[in-house]
Amino acid sequence: MALKATIYIVELQVSDTNRHYYASHALTIAKHPSETDTRMMFRLIAFALNASERLIFTRGLSTEDEPDLWQQNLSGEIELWIDLGQPDEKRVRKACGRAHRMIIYCYSGSAAKLWWQQYEEKLFRFRNLSVFNLDVADLSTLDALVQRNMELNCTIQDEQIWFSSGNVSTQIDAMGWKLA
Repeated sequence: MALKATIYIVELQVSDTNRHYYASHALTIAKHPSETDTRMMFRLIAFALNASERLIFTRGLSTEDEPDLWQQNLSGEIELWIDLGQPDEKRVRKACGRAHRMIIYCYSGSAAKLWWQQYEEKLFRFRNLSVFNLDVADLSTLDALVQRNMELNCTIQDEQIWFSSGNVSTQIDAMGWKLA
């Protein structure tokens, strides 16, 4: 019998001083059985960094032809394709061809740095691709925010992101490795 996704309800307040974007988002996130709490939280971070009314979570891990998040315009064209982790060059090439912009958010420390060293030259040719490394000093504080019903505040200023709920907070640093 196949395991089912776990559903999380999130009320996310985003204050992004870089984009002058301030809004509240009521989100429903389906966490795939093979997905960790940490990865799910990084999906929320990616959402907050690009928050808009049309940005949505996709089926993610269970579907190879979709990103973790995307934004489509009213005619169905993909404006923004967001992947987490370390996709291979073939996936990046396909996504860059289908979307106006693609963003990759790496988050696994030294493994992400090794991936970037291996792919940096190959990915440089994609003009519509941005790559960021998200660094959390203490992943346990990020995981401590996870609950089935979450009320999260996110503040974004320069290359720093703060996530908080109640008396738990964590800081994430976003380093741009490649900008579109």
